[in-house]
Amino acid sequence: YDDEKAIFWASGAVFAVKSEIFYQAGKFDELYFAHQEEIDLCWRIKNLGYSIHYIGSSHVYHVGGATLDTMNPKKTFYNFRNSLFNLVKNTSSNTIWLIILGRLILDGFAGIKFLAAGKSQHFLAILKAHYSFYCTLPRLLRARRAHNQSAKYYHCLSIVWQYYILKKKHFFNLKES
Repeated sequence: YDDEKAIFWASGAVFAVKSEIFYQAGKFDELYFAHQEEIDLCWRIKNLGYSIHYIGSSHVYHVGGATLDTMNPKKTFYNFRNSLFNLVKNTSSNTIWLIILGRLILDGFAGIKFLAAGKSQHFLAILKAHYSFYCTLPRLLRARRAHNQSAKYYHCLSIVWQYYILKKKHFFNLKES
């Protein structure tokens, strides 16, 4: 990992961005609160034509999980909800509703997996995430219209599909659409 490579997004714990680009892209969306707001920002930055790079020679020390522990159902809520936010706000695809339907199905499977593992609070977190998403959908669609004039970048086909079905086990094997 000592190379330099263009990437789709950088973790908020380790990225630096020029202030003029940060403001041009619209800053962090406060609707997110926590989790994936940096993905949203990076997606908008890419849609403006900028690139994002991983610099392997840099060193960063970060205490992970300071906001929410991995096993906290609130983390599940924010991850599921905010990833839906990202899709609606930033995907340039005309098939956004098919993508959302696919996510609904995949999230249903994830919920069933949580139930089977005895993690009912995480199952409920997914339900709450979808409820919050649908309640917020009008605002997201307004943001989509505002930011999507320059949208041209949709990262890749479903990572879940590529990993589990197509057996693509490495990032460099993922197909971009």
